[in-house]
Amino acid sequence: MDNLAIKVEDVCKIYKLYDRPSDRLFDALGLAGKKRFREHHALNHVSFEVKKGETVGIIGTNGSGKSTILKIITGVLSPTSGDVEIDGRISALLELGAGFNMEYTGIENVYLNGMMMGFSREEMDERLTDILKFADIGEFVNQPCKTYSSGMFVRLAFAVAINIDPEILIVDEALSVGDVFFQAKCYKKFEDFKEQGKTIIFVSHDISSVAKYCDRVILLNQGDKLAEGNAKDMINLYKKVLLKNSDRIESGKVLASGDAAEKKLWKSNYELNPEVNEYGTGEAEIIDFALIDEYGNYTNCIQKGTSFTIKSKVLFQTDIQDPIFTYTFKTVQGTAVTGTNTMFEKAGIGLAKAGDIYVASFRQNMDLQGGEYLLSISCTGYVGGEFRAYHRLYDVVGVTVVSDKNTVGFYDMNSEVTIEKV
Repeated sequence: MDNLAIKVEDVCKIYKLYDRPSDRLFDALGLAGKKRFREHHALNHVSFEVKKGETVGIIGTNGSGKSTILKIITGVLSPTSGDVEIDGRISALLELGAGFNMEYTGIENVYLNGMMMGFSREEMDERLTDILKFADIGEFVNQPCKTYSSGMFVRLAFAVAINIDPEILIVDEALSVGDVFFQAKCYKKFEDFKEQGKTIIFVSHDISSVAKYCDRVILLNQGDKLAEGNAKDMINLYKKVLLKNSDRIESGKVLASGDAAEKKLWKSNYELNPEVNEYGTGEAEIIDFALIDEYGNYTNCIQKGTSFTIKSKVLFQTDIQDPIFTYTFKTVQGTAVTGTNTMFEKAGIGLAKAGDIYVASFRQNMDLQGGEYLLSISCTGYVGGEFRAYHRLYDVVGVTVVSDKNTVGFYDMNSEVTIEKV
């Protein structure tokens, strides 16, 4: 362990799942007789090491075991089998405010949490100014936490956890708390820790942050460790895990709906928005769509700077003159960022007859900043000079843009920079 901060060796975590509360009771009392539970393997023989001063990311789909392994490392959970060795004092940003007493004031909770982490009152006195300055909730620190807004509560909890000078920092989806200015402060503190040579384990669905900050990445899936390596390779592998089908798209080929190759819809490869805003006249129907990366894979995770294609397949129920195929990217807050359509691109098809199926393909480079976006697609047109929406799918699917370099605003100008001494 000389150069290791964390060593996880052959760790398993198995939960017992019961159909009825009485089954749990009988099992606890040793009266079950027969097996009354099912086993859920949250972690299956997971092993890895984290060197001192290293920033390691852990990624994976929901239910892959990311939070479970962090809770075992921090001692919140005990493994069913296997060993974990830690060399250094840990601060964990897992469930922010879990140790807070809502009846106590903010100040009282600061000292309470400090004592729970092993600090004396004198040591917390030395850190109090930094904690309160970081939280920036003003006079509310003297009020009971039950009077706080959710934003104030997580700000104070984050400030306590981040300002105790840990040797090892464990972060689980906790850097995006509070407003945008507080988030910027959280990321600045995170970068300061990295520069100071702290050991960091970082779990996030924000793949761009993982790519930017992590020296190495571990990929988990359904409790198994699939692989570990550099961020780019692991993110590419993660994209493949996200796919339900890795079939290639037959570029430029429009297949009839009855063709055997079309039995599996393109859109079945994505997690669709259950609350999609869908409407239209019904004269045309978007029967399928896809996002395709530069390698021809179905994916909604696109690397910034690479080419990708959006496909929209439309079945026409009636004759429509000059239909328009569209797409739009919006932020998760609802701001339209960019988009285009076949009218803007001067790619009309003239008359689409009833029963016709057309596929519109939009190929472009991904120059949006890294982050999360929502994709909308539609088929529209004009009848007698009046706009008509035949079928619209607003916010139908989320799109993740992975980037290790974000500039200002939504869009990267891809500047070529030279600096000369004169």
